[in-house]
Parts: sequence; C-alpha cells; structure tokens
Amino acid sequence: MVVKTLNEFIIERQSDFPYAKGELTRLLSHIGVAAKVVNRDVNKAGLVDIIGEAGNINIQGEDQKKLDVFADEKFILSLQASAECCGIASEENEDFIAFEDEIARNGKYVVTIDPLDGSSNIDVNVSIGTIFAIYRRLSEVGHKAEKRDFMQEGAKQVAAGYILYGSSSMMVYTTGRGVNGFTLDPSIGEFCLSHPDIKSPASGIIYSINEGNYIKFPEGVKKYLKYCQEKDEQTNRPYSSRYIGSLVADFHRNLLKGGIFIYPKTDSSPNGKLRLLYEANPMAFVIEQAGGRATDGKGTRILDVIPEKLHQRVPLYIGSRNMVEKAEEFMEKFCKN
Repeated sequence: MVVKTLNEFIIERQSDFPYAKGELTRLLSHIGVAAKVVNRDVNKAGLVDIIGEAGNINIQGEDQKKLDVFADEKFILSLQASAECCGIASEENEDFIAFEDEIARNGKYVVTIDPLDGSSNIDVNVSIGTIFAIYRRLSEVGHKAEKRDFMQEGAKQVAAGYILYGSSSMMVYTTGRGVNGFTLDPSIGEFCLSHPDIKSPASGIIYSINEGNYIKFPEGVKKYLKYCQEKDEQTNRPYSSRYIGSLVADFHRNLLKGGIFIYPKTDSSPNGKLRLLYEANPMAFVIEQAGGRATDGKGTRILDVIPEKLHQRVPLYIGSRNMVEKAEEFMEKFCKN
C-alpha cells in the first residue's frame, strides 16, 4: 500500500488555490510540525513536569495548565517561523499577537487557535486536541496584523481543522474542498492519509451534551433530550449518550459515526460557553464540508455570525444534519426567545 503523507497531500492539492502560490501549503505544513511537537509532550506528560497548573489564569477565567502554555508557545513559534502568518489570536491570550519581524509582516494569513482544547482532562489521560482556523488577512501586506484581520465571519476561512491527541493522533482539516484525516505514524514521524474524503452520516444514534447542566438548559433542549431517550425503532431511538468533555474528541467521534454535539446557552452562560473564533467556527467549517450542519440552535448558521470581540461565545449545535435540524425544531417550538 502506498502511504501518502500530509505534506505530499497538501502539495498535491496546492492547485486548488491559484492565488496562494504555495503560502497556504507552507502554513499548513508548519501547523503539522507544531502538532507533532505537542503530541510528543502530551504523550510523555506523566513522565515530566508538564502536567498540573501553571499558576496563571487565561482570558476566559480558567486555570491554565502547564501543557496549555507549552502548546500555545509552540504553535506561536511555528506559525511565526512559517513566514506566511502575520499574526495569531489564541484562546490563551487576552489580545491577538501581531508578529513584529519584517518577514512575518509580509505574511498573507492570520490564524485563530485553541492550542489545547479539553486541557482539564490532561491529568487523567483523556483525549485532548488543538483547533485552528486560517484566514486571509484584510490589512495591508507589509504592515503589522490588525484586529480586523481576525474579526471575520467563519465563512471567510480558507482552512480549518483540528488535531486529536488520543490513542492514535490525528489531524483532520479542510480547505473548502472536502475533509481529510491523517493519522500520525510514530515509526516515521509523519501524518499519513488515513481517512480520505470524510462524510458525516446524515443521521446517527449519539447525542453529546453535559447533562449535569440539565436544570439550566433551555426548554427546547430539555424536550429534545427526552426525544433522544424515547424508544422508537423507526428512528433507532433511544440514542446513546456519549460525552467526553473534550470538544475535539466528542466532535471527532460524531463526525465519523454520526451524532450531535450540543453546548447550549444556559442560565449561567446566557451567550453560550464555546468560543466563536477558536472552537465554533473551525468545527463548523469542517462539519459543513463533511455534509453536516452547525448553528446556534435557532437557525443561524455559525459561519454567518459576525464576530464582535476576540473571545466571543456562542451556543453550538453541531453534527449530523438531520439531528441538528431536529434539535432546532424543538428549540423553535419550545423557546420563544
């Protein structure tokens, strides 16, 4: 069997972007390199002093894990070294970072990233991941990146994806020409094409939601969950509840097997909890390219939401198209605002 590496695949698809002339190819390759470095340290986290708290609080008000900080630094350094990225907005930093050196200022892209999603699971060896999105800059090439470069709706993404650090590590991404997955082969140190042209099943039998927050959910979500739990052989119900608490891991399972992931607004998080730029937009781009759907539960397409601030939060209903549409029906019927 002929093995196709991530870099070979990216170069092969370079003709999809005649305007890029190789810049996007190099940028994606650098993301892959940083992912391998982070994967190495995730895999040995229990052996070195890299788990536990870093003693800092990030902009979200969450304790930063040591590996959070490590991953953030590695992706920043790799993206700056690519010479194709003029700035980065990270979940871990209050403001965006505009690279100062002349080479980076000539970069045509900016990146938004959650360096280590699900990091609260690090200490208990549960799958975690990285989520990223790439946009063409709006500011003038040759100058420092500006905030408006990052404040673009998700439909303007030129590439997005995630890296899953699990029993095997995978990179899944899209450039708007379908979704492909690559598994890291540790024997050669390369991501290799393992899941070509991923398609999300139109329906599934898995629902993923933190049911511990049930009392805080909108009435439409409560009714939908009851629907998922009712027996109906024609629709393969009851569905199975599967919730890991790591968006990348939950999303990846549902992408391949069929399912829905819901993080609704709640009484304590009236705007939702997941970040638009670092989590919702990249995952929405991936799921749409795989044939699925991503909305705010009220019919608004996630990729059409115009960002108002870097760390904006949104409700997220994402996964198999038929399941998301059914959840929206319950929201429309039982939630009036």
